[in-house]
Amino acid sequence: MQFPSELIPGRLIRRYKRFFADVELDTGEVVTAHCANTGAMTGIKEPGLPVWLSRSDNPKRKLKYTWELVEAEGTLIGALPNLANALAEEAVNAGLITELTGYDSLRREVKYGESSRIDLLLESDGRPPCWVEVKNVHWQRGPGIAEFPDGVTLRGAKHLVELANQVAAGERAVQLFIVQRSDCDVLRPAEDIDPVYARTLRESAAAGVEVLAYACDVSPKSVTITRPMRVEL
Repeated sequence: MQFPSELIPGRLIRRYKRFFADVELDTGEVVTAHCANTGAMTGIKEPGLPVWLSRSDNPKRKLKYTWELVEAEGTLIGALPNLANALAEEAVNAGLITELTGYDSLRREVKYGESSRIDLLLESDGRPPCWVEVKNVHWQRGPGIAEFPDGVTLRGAKHLVELANQVAAGERAVQLFIVQRSDCDVLRPAEDIDPVYARTLRESAAAGVEVLAYACDVSPKSVTITRPMRVEL
């Protein structure tokens, strides 16, 4: 996933009201950027961290800048959770996620379950459809270990139950974690943060939901899914 224009470097002053981040650019100018991450952002929202912003010239936008990347623990990290879906779609279409190859079509945001929408639905004649729920991961705890979630996610647990229901109906279901950093080799559930999610993830896997994790290469020019990671439940 290439950024459409060169990102602008700066340093984070503060993130506040969930959607706003004040950033001092390398030029010394202080700007307010849109923070399109409503989560806890554990480990990547500390003042002083290097960040990269994109700029929009759309006159209808209230905030011209968007927070795209952050550097923490010596590595670049994607700050936008909604980018994970686009990264997954791009990687599936390019055949980079080997477990999800061989399907004729890909659709996004298809209704299923209880008032839910699946991130990716893969379909082909002669084989069961494959329902893929995508979760973004940015948090590292311990060298090489990525963990999810960094806050309680009732919605995430609900999605796992719905994936298990698809398996029970004779279809295929996958929980895909996109880790927007390159320094992790293992994905684990953060059981101390959300024990319900961790338990539901294990139960769903036991019921036949496939759990996959892929790492990304991140740079000020692009974010790209590159390799599979080991999942430890």
